[in-house]
Formats: sequence, structure tokens, C-alpha cells
Amino acid sequence: MNIQSLLQASLFVQVFTIWRLASIILGMVGFISLVIGRQALARSTGPIGSRRPKAMAALLVGLTGVALSVLHLALSTGGFGTGSGKLGAIVALVLGLAGAVLGMIALVRSRRIAGNNSDIIPLK
Repeated sequence: MNIQSLLQASLFVQVFTIWRLASIILGMVGFISLVIGRQALARSTGPIGSRRPKAMAALLVGLTGVALSVLHLALSTGGFGTGSGKLGAIVALVLGLAGAVLGMIALVRSRRIAGNNSDIIPLK
């Protein structure tokens, strides 16, 4: 091994700590919940009941991301810029909350729409 490869390896270790990688993963979880929640809110061409599983998934993934972000913030030491991943965990917290809120709105809308359709009496 030459010195240049050792310096590049140590630079990678300094830039991407375990805490930063954890906060990046949490950010991806929050972003996934945001995407699923948006899909649940969008008007789909399928049946009305197809929104409900997406809404529940967005709510579940969003709340999981929020809980893990809060845990990450509680366990991380140091301030911003020290490699602890606090800022990434805060961003992940916001994304998870947004995804959970979108999932909850979609879930409420799907219940309301399903409640309105149940009043229709089928013709015999």
C-alpha cells in the first residue's frame, strides 16, 4: 500500500462516520415515508381501497423514522460538524414527521370516502 491510498482511506473514515451513515439511512427512511404518503394522497386510477395500505405504510414508516431519529439525537454526542450526525437526524426527523402526517391525512380521507360509499344500496 502506498501513502496516497492510506490517506484516501483515512479521509473516507473521517468524512463518513458511523453516526453520519446512520443519520443518512434515517433520512432515507423519512424520504421513503414521504414518497409513500404522497402516493397515497394522489388520485389513483385503481379502486378507492388501494390508498389505505399505502397510507398505513407511510404512517408506520414515518413514525419509525421519527422514533429512530429521536433515539439517534438522544445517543449522539458532540455538536454540529463533529461527525455525530445530529443535523442529519434532525432532517430525518422532519422528513419522517412529514411522511407520517401525509399518511395520516390519506388514511383519514380513505376512511371518509369509504364511509360515503357504504351508504349506497346496491340494486337487485
